Amino acid sequence: MRITRIAAVAAVATLSLGLAACGKDGTPTPETPAGQSGAPAAASDACTSSGTSFTPASGVDIAGSPTFDKIKAAGKVVIGVKFDQPNLGYKDASGKRCGFDIEIAQLIASKLGIDPAKIEYKEIQSANRETAIKGGEVDYYVGTYSITDKRKADVSFAGPYFIAAQDLLVRKDDTSITGADSLKGKKVCSATGSTPIQRVRDQKLTEDSNIVEFKTYSECVSQLIDKKVDAVTTDDAILKGYAAQNPSMLKVVGKPFINPATSQPYPEKYGIGLAHDDKALRDFVNGALETAESDGTWQKIYDGTLGKSGSSATAPPLEKY
Repeated sequence: MRITRIAAVAAVATLSLGLAACGKDGTPTPETPAGQSGAPAAASDACTSSGTSFTPASGVDIAGSPTFDKIKAAGKVVIGVKFDQPNLGYKDASGKRCGFDIEIAQLIASKLGIDPAKIEYKEIQSANRETAIKGGEVDYYVGTYSITDKRKADVSFAGPYFIAAQDLLVRKDDTSITGADSLKGKKVCSATGSTPIQRVRDQKLTEDSNIVEFKTYSECVSQLIDKKVDAVTTDDAILKGYAAQNPSMLKVVGKPFINPATSQPYPEKYGIGLAHDDKALRDFVNGALETAESDGTWQKIYDGTLGKSGSSATAPPLEKY
C-alpha cells in the first residue's frame, strides 16, 4: 500500500502545474491531475475515453451564424479547452486528449459536420476565456465554464450540460466524513482563496486551525493520500475527476453543500461558451445537447469519464434564452 501511495504522490509532484479561475468568478480550479494509484507498478498518466463514436453530420447549415460560416470555410473547428483536469479536460504525456468536457466538445463538433480528427484545440486559461471567444480566437469553449450573469455580458452560453456542486473528496476507507456537517475536527484542504474553502471557514464547518490551503488542488490530493488532511473540497465535477483517476484510494462523498438561504446546493452550471450575438449557433448547440441527453449519448459520455469515480449523475435541463 505504501508503494502505491508513493507512486501516486510522485505522479502528482511530477505533473504539478499552476491553477486558474473557473466556476464562480475568482474560484480557482486545478491545473494538475493526481496520480492514478492501484496500478501494479507506477501511477499511470494514460488518457482513456468513454468509447463514444462521433460521426460527422452531413449537409449542416446554420443560417445567420457567422461562427458557423467561419468553421465551414476553414473545414475545421477551433475549441478552447482545459488540459489538466483529470477525466474532464485532460492531455496526457503522449498528447492524447480525453475527459467529459473533451467529449462534449467533440460531440458538438460532429453535429456541426466536423470530424473530431479535424478539431484544433486551444488551451485557454480561465481568465482569458471571454477574450478568446470575443476575439474569435476560438469558435467555442468547453472547460468547466460556469454560466454567470456577469459573463453573459461578454459571451453567450449553450447548456448547461452539467451542474456541479461543492462536495468533498476523501479516502476510500474513510466512513467518518458523510457531508459538510461532519467536518468538525477534520483537516479540510482546498485551493488558496477559493470560494469553497472560504465557505468552510465562514460557516465554521471545522476549526480555523484545521483549514489547509495550497496553490493547487493536486497538492491537496497529495496531502489527502498521505493522510495529512482528511478531505479536499471544491466542485464535485473536479473531485470526481480525481476519484475516477484513483478509484481504489479516493471517493467523492456525494452530499453537496447546502445553501442555508435556499436549502439547495450551491450550483455551478457548466455551459458551452459562444460568441455573444451568435444566437443561431447557440440554438443549434442547445439542440445538439438536447438530442444527446434524450438518446443516451450524454449518459454514455458521463459514465465513461467522470462516472468512473463511482458517483452517478443525470443530464440537467437546458436553460435556453
